[in-house]
Amino acid sequence: MESTFIHLHNHTEYSILDGALRLEDLVEAAFEAKMPAVAITDHGNIFGAVAFFKLAKARGIKPILGCEVYLAPKSRFDRSADEAHNYHLVLLVKDSRGYRNLCQLLTSSYLEGFYYKPRIDKDILARHSQGLIGLSSCLKGEIAVHLARGEEREAEEVASTYASIFGPGNFYLELMDHGLPAQREVNQGLVRLSRRLGLPLVATNDVHYLRQEDAATHDVLLCIQTNKKLSEPDRLRFGTTEFYFKSADQMARIFAEVPEALANTFHIAAQCQFDFPLGSHFLPRFEPPDGSPLEQYFDRVAWEGFARRKELLLEKQRRGELSHPLSAYEERLKKEIALVKQMGFEGYFLIVWDLISMARSRGIPVGPGRGSAAGSLLAYCLGITDIDPIEYDLLFERFLNPERISLPDIDIDFCGRRRDEVIAYVTQKYGRENVCQIITFGTMAARQAIRDVGRVLEIPLPEVDRIAKMIPAFGPEATIDGALKNIPQLRELYERNAKINQLINIARSLEGQVRHPSIHAAGIVIAPKPLVEFMPLYMSAKNEITTQFPMEDIEAIGLLKMDLLGLRNLTVIRDTIDLVARELQEKIEIDKISLEDEATFELFQKGATDGVFQFESPGMKDLLRSFKPETFRDLIALNALYRPGPLKSGMTEEFVRRKKEPAREIYEIPQLEPILKETRGIIVYQEQVMRIATELAGFTMAEADVLRKAMGKKDAEAMKTQRQKFLQGARKKGLSQAQAMKIFDQIRHFAEYGFNKSHSAAYAYLAFQTAYLKAHYPAYFMAALLTSEAERGATSQVVKYINECQNMGIEVLPPDINFSDCHFTVSGNSIRFGLAAIKNVGEAAVKEIIAARSRRGRFNSPFEVVEGVDMKLVNRKVLESLIKAGAFDSLGWKRSQCYHLIDLMIEYGHKVQKLKEAPQTTLFQVEEILPPEIPPEVLEMKEWDESLLLSYEKDALGFYITGHPLSQFQKNLRRLVSHFLGDLDQMENNLNEVRVAGIVTSVKALKTKKEERMATFGLEDMTGRVEVVAFPDAFEQYQELLREGQLIWIKARLLGDQESRRLQLLQAMPLPDALEKQARRLIIRLFVPGLETGLMEELRNILMKYPGECPVFFDLEIPYNCRIRIQSREVIGITAAEALIRELETLVGEDSVVLDY
Repeated sequence: MESTFIHLHNHTEYSILDGALRLEDLVEAAFEAKMPAVAITDHGNIFGAVAFFKLAKARGIKPILGCEVYLAPKSRFDRSADEAHNYHLVLLVKDSRGYRNLCQLLTSSYLEGFYYKPRIDKDILARHSQGLIGLSSCLKGEIAVHLARGEEREAEEVASTYASIFGPGNFYLELMDHGLPAQREVNQGLVRLSRRLGLPLVATNDVHYLRQEDAATHDVLLCIQTNKKLSEPDRLRFGTTEFYFKSADQMARIFAEVPEALANTFHIAAQCQFDFPLGSHFLPRFEPPDGSPLEQYFDRVAWEGFARRKELLLEKQRRGELSHPLSAYEERLKKEIALVKQMGFEGYFLIVWDLISMARSRGIPVGPGRGSAAGSLLAYCLGITDIDPIEYDLLFERFLNPERISLPDIDIDFCGRRRDEVIAYVTQKYGRENVCQIITFGTMAARQAIRDVGRVLEIPLPEVDRIAKMIPAFGPEATIDGALKNIPQLRELYERNAKINQLINIARSLEGQVRHPSIHAAGIVIAPKPLVEFMPLYMSAKNEITTQFPMEDIEAIGLLKMDLLGLRNLTVIRDTIDLVARELQEKIEIDKISLEDEATFELFQKGATDGVFQFESPGMKDLLRSFKPETFRDLIALNALYRPGPLKSGMTEEFVRRKKEPAREIYEIPQLEPILKETRGIIVYQEQVMRIATELAGFTMAEADVLRKAMGKKDAEAMKTQRQKFLQGARKKGLSQAQAMKIFDQIRHFAEYGFNKSHSAAYAYLAFQTAYLKAHYPAYFMAALLTSEAERGATSQVVKYINECQNMGIEVLPPDINFSDCHFTVSGNSIRFGLAAIKNVGEAAVKEIIAARSRRGRFNSPFEVVEGVDMKLVNRKVLESLIKAGAFDSLGWKRSQCYHLIDLMIEYGHKVQKLKEAPQTTLFQVEEILPPEIPPEVLEMKEWDESLLLSYEKDALGFYITGHPLSQFQKNLRRLVSHFLGDLDQMENNLNEVRVAGIVTSVKALKTKKEERMATFGLEDMTGRVEVVAFPDAFEQYQELLREGQLIWIKARLLGDQESRRLQLLQAMPLPDALEKQARRLIIRLFVPGLETGLMEELRNILMKYPGECPVFFDLEIPYNCRIRIQSREVIGITAAEALIRELETLVGEDSVVLDY
């Protein structure tokens, strides 16, 4: 029997951190309750609208779009303190006009009315009310507020106003009863108003969660929203457990006295006829600049592009390197052009072509391609991609399937530094109101949910952290259910500990729920008219305007979305090329380099790929060293295989083995060999799946793409159909049933891990370019790389690449006011630090200094630096940072002296600047101003001690460059610690404890809920930094060591994953003490021939000065490469003091003294 009630007031997870109802659950509940329709009415937005419509229609339920808006008491433009209060009002969409009006209202609420909440007012509501139905909302509705205060006359006036705004039959007084006394009182008033004014009633339940038992989870969600604990008495709470999806019978019992309020839910649903135009396309119009017809212009641009590419193909043909005839290119281009026209996408290709042409014309670096677009020859000819799809067997149908028409998806990489110029061009060309960034939503991942809920339930942080880190960050076990199933330790805690059981159950209910909106990193949408006519807009807390629909939904309603990504590697390539051109007067044509370059492959084979795009992770470097790639196709395959699926399945390991053991390369039938030969008989690419389907089972390429998608989605029903089709086709091609079944099962298995070859090829090409530059122009490439990392403030990466420079034999010189440029530059085989990489020194100040240096030549004193610059730009902060960073060292003054001259420098600089700016000032008058006298105390001043000097240097640069507090311990440190800090990010959690050392930074004292003291602090060594947490027991024991600048050794437990690595302090001691106390033995190496008694006597005397428990051994080297180790009998043990080591090294040589730890 069909339901007698329809829910019209429901808050989904898009009422962010307020609604705990997932869209799928809402639709399924309506289906189970046999309700013919259901509505969503989220607070202030329609984020989930398109997804909701898809889900509801798939279940045969009529979706009703609505929103509970916030209404300003007076004007939406008011921002006074009393305007922080707002009313609620529910709007439901009747038709397309109503939808457009709702879009206008919601956009205005964010862009004009936002004050704590996105607000509209009655003025704008009256102008955009057509096509909308209004419901008076909950106890926060304006009418309810007046009734609750006993202001019935005011309530009547407000109700009349709303009735007038919405028009006859379009405004309803909303009844809801959750067992709250205030609601029942208000409901009586609403019924009286209904009788007096003739306004209809409607019953709703203000649904916020699915089942009554979900109220506890919802209560936790409210605590997460308001940053409160569950135990706090004054927090936001709903008061009852009745805000769930009730049945029609339950609602009928509650509102038995007003049956018309139930019946009106059907009347409203019948009025709501709006639907999204899913399947339509609304592309911006591309206007050919010469006024010619679009199709004609498209043909011309495509064939002109082919003519340019043909020159390269002819050159390859002359060298005997072209593997396909030119006719194959012409035929394929004709086919692709015809298909694009057939699908009506000429304008789309021209929009992308125009954008890339503009970027190239302005010198903005563009990537070689991204995603499946690299499989299009048309895109290659238009300059959209730079990979020859015929040469690398890339498929057009993987990009655009003519049998399943959907908008093409061309993602483009641009130079990260100049991406904003590209977006500005798009905005200017297609109109500011027609172009916008795209919203995306952060969700509560398993670990996030555990930590959020743990805080609300006040479970101790160490316990919560322990539970959270049991759940992997990636893979099938990265969900709470997956972890419970596969991790026995977690399951045991869940089953035996009631508090942990509660924590996990609530976190599991919230896992995956929307937590916050943000802006998509790359996506923009371009519409043919103002976007507000298609969807409402949203404004972030940073005043950034975005769409209210995420990317997938924007595509679903037919709008053009584009991913315009800022890729720093393109910037690095361009900066390297520019540096080489400027310093060596050599032009690098990066698009014409040989993909068989020996030096580049040698670099890959060694795994020396720090800084090489997509090939610099430790695991990838190990793979390169093991596989030793020899061709560009090898790099494409490795790029595709170094992913979690292939690595876990053993595919990657098998690929490496087959190179070393070719006999393992076996083909089920000979027809598979040409398709799989380049990947040694393993299905690595999705394109190979498509090739097998066409060659062995007679599929068209379009049909093969459908098969690929079905396999990727693991759609059982679709796979059943596809399997039957494959077996039938294979039989027609002469394969036996057994062969066909075996091959189908094989491709189904590998298709789970198969990667898009087009994308892998494009990114392998970019990787090759970066590796080529590193191999042939190492200093220039590393300088560009350091500039890139410094620009984005990635201090740890700058440190990493400075260490890589040292490994490559490239010295990184400190910043210098006389020799540094704005960015990192090359000087011989050294790299000079860029002045703009110094903290608090902006590019404007650096350009001012460099301009002054160009005019006058080398600076010889601190005062000459300020003579020719704008002191508003080169201010106190800039001068302090330059001096601390060591940039004034070449002036011949100590840093301490320069620092104490800053006041005089500023005074002098202002005096010179003022005189220059005065009218009728002559050059002679300016030159007459002499620098001030240097105070005697400054002349006699000593340099800062090394620790202070290095500390200031780190303040200015973010790291040490001229030295390091750990340098003196570096030789023995490698033996003392189990890991350097820079290596911790790559470690798995199965290593419980580590021993590390470093310098203490950023100490932050904290208190637990029990008022116990604890702390967090940073620990830095020469390779990186990590955060350490000292829980109360450890803090009490070691707090004296946790001081800024203290050098310590610690034993610690790993916490978190590679993304959020932390350490838990277990033991600590001063580093010099650790070097003494942790030493297991002292080894002194001696060469026996020529060993003198006097030397042994001296050794004995030195050792006897430092008695202790560390045993002493001698490694005696004798001819014929023999070595004998003996233990000292006379000196039983020593204390491994630094002074002892220095004395021994002075006597027998630095390399002859070793401490083992």
